[in-house]
Amino acid sequence: MMTWTELTHDWASGFALVKSRFPELDERDMPFLKLDRARFEAYLADRHNLTMEEAREEFADFLHVEALNRECEG
Repeated sequence: MMTWTELTHDWASGFALVKSRFPELDERDMPFLKLDRARFEAYLADRHNLTMEEAREEFADFLHVEALNRECEG
């Protein structure tokens, strides 16, 4: 599974991937949110009308799929 640390390490590329899965994210909000996964997940829930549990699950699924994509490419 891709980790939060891996995702935020190259945030420019990472945000493009996240935005493609979660289109309601606003890049202007990211400088502070990318520092804290819990805050990011709360923001994700709010912007996409999800519960916190749904946001956590959706984001974990996103990280898992991206890790699989990286394995297939590598």
